[in-house]
Amino acid sequence: MCGIVGYVGSEKSLEVLLGGLKRLEYRGYDSAGVAIVDAAGELHTVKRAGKLSVLADELAAHPMANGSTGIGHTRWATHGGPTDRNAHPHLGDDGRLAVIHNGIIENFAPLKDELLAEGFSFTSETDTEVAAVLLGREFRATGSLQEAFRRVVARLEGAFTLLALHQDEPGVVVGARRNSPLVIGLGDGENFLGSDVAAFVEHTRRAVAIGQDQIVTITPNEVKVTDFDGNAVEVEAFEVAWDAAASEKGGWSSFMAKEISEEPDAVANTLRGRVLDGRVVIPELEAFGDDVLAGIDRITIIACGTAAYAGQVGRYAIEKWSRVPVEVELSHEFRYRDPVITPTTLVISISQSGETMDTLMAVKYAREAGARAISVCNTQGATIPRESDAVVYTHAGPEVAVASTKAFVAQITALYLFGLHLARVRGSLSEADQAEYVAELLAIPAKISHVLESSESIAQLAKWMSDSRAVLFLGRHVGYPIALEGALKLKELAYIHAEGFAAGELKHGPIALIEAGQPVFVIVPSPRGSAEMHKKVVSNIQEIRARGARIIAIAEQGDAAVLPFADEVVPIPLAAPMFEPFLAVIPLQIFAMELATAKGLDVDQPRNLAKSVTVE
Repeated sequence: MCGIVGYVGSEKSLEVLLGGLKRLEYRGYDSAGVAIVDAAGELHTVKRAGKLSVLADELAAHPMANGSTGIGHTRWATHGGPTDRNAHPHLGDDGRLAVIHNGIIENFAPLKDELLAEGFSFTSETDTEVAAVLLGREFRATGSLQEAFRRVVARLEGAFTLLALHQDEPGVVVGARRNSPLVIGLGDGENFLGSDVAAFVEHTRRAVAIGQDQIVTITPNEVKVTDFDGNAVEVEAFEVAWDAAASEKGGWSSFMAKEISEEPDAVANTLRGRVLDGRVVIPELEAFGDDVLAGIDRITIIACGTAAYAGQVGRYAIEKWSRVPVEVELSHEFRYRDPVITPTTLVISISQSGETMDTLMAVKYAREAGARAISVCNTQGATIPRESDAVVYTHAGPEVAVASTKAFVAQITALYLFGLHLARVRGSLSEADQAEYVAELLAIPAKISHVLESSESIAQLAKWMSDSRAVLFLGRHVGYPIALEGALKLKELAYIHAEGFAAGELKHGPIALIEAGQPVFVIVPSPRGSAEMHKKVVSNIQEIRARGARIIAIAEQGDAAVLPFADEVVPIPLAAPMFEPFLAVIPLQIFAMELATAKGLDVDQPRNLAKSVTVE
């Protein structure tokens, strides 16, 4: 989950490292540090607990020597609290070697005992320092950082990306990865390493993804990749589809505000090139084969958090359109319950980063059991797409705020596209129905823009409710996962109790939570396309209103039946019932953001969270 960056090139390491860490801070902001080998061949390190700004202030007050070789780290704490001592880099070989690490080394304890028995000492509580000391010992034995790496990674268990430099090998940074992301940036007379391309996109858009159990050595003019046994590995470069400006705030008050404003484009970009003459054709699935898709008899969607709620929305559409049964599983539960998997099972994984460890391991498990796998992902060069048979990229652009917004609507778009693609392959929808649903989908970006343009009332409502201690969310059908997502956003950003419920469950227990003044958001389905559900939701509103709840209804424009019973109505544009989630979720995202802002909280970097969960 931590952010890592490495650089070799000209005498600007510090600037490159700090710039890369700034764009990677969404991955962890408990502490930060850098290590640089200066022009005289001396290793210097500075690290501080707290956000990156604390490190930047320290470097401004006490400048460190610059150099052409460096590594930097921003931390999400796993082993050991967020202190100066536990911050990375960690040192080995009597301070001549520095290591940074993303992941968890599961067998650190016996390795530490071995090193203690040999007389080595430790200054931190981290598993990373064990790797640093072990690497320093092996460097003394071999005189080669790359060979020392090869020996060390053979002994490590768990998930890790390690980067290291040694003052005896200036102009060299070595990295290794297992179950944790690492990407190379290819420059001219300089090369880069990073947790993702954001680390170096300011300097180059040419990148190479490192595969599982591989070691990379970069110098200013060379990149060498081997497997853990030392065998050379052929790599293939790709072009990053966005530039550094896309990962900057650009005048917005927060990255989250910026990314909410980009949701129309996120949907439009996910649709682009996949709709032809009123039909959906996903080019990335051509290699998969229509015959294989036609033979699928069950689909399992695996994801975590917000992505799982996108999967729940997609389930309704895929089942309705393709007539294939769909289940949605939390990735971290999926592989531990011995699921039934056959060669005709299709597993669809959803991960914005493509590095979510629970989801990655679930994909590997499913493929080993014989299932086919498709990933829905936003990040080029990520691990989960490489472990899948095919990938549908969302093209939403970089999402920096930890709480997901535009990635969520882009993931739903990709799932809807897949549902229509599968329905066409299976012949389960008429051409007229396909054309109708495609038209609805193509109209969504403009309708989201309309919601954004009329969001002032939600922002004001959030300010009025900033002292709320708990908020409930209700929905039916596709509105149910939107209720869950609305509650999650409020928990993530405002740190208050929030729960989402299926509205039909209200009388089966949750109604006991209702008391005078209790705020309840209700996602109201359209009366035009689902009259029966609409009546039931209005009945739910009456039930909780009778017990003193304060009702905030998300309802389509012109829904007069809701007006007498809701304290506040947030109107959304008319849309077919299956497409209302795109519109209903926007006010809930804005509400959570504005309420957190009113409380003086950091909406981009909520406490205890990180963007990419790369540990189990």
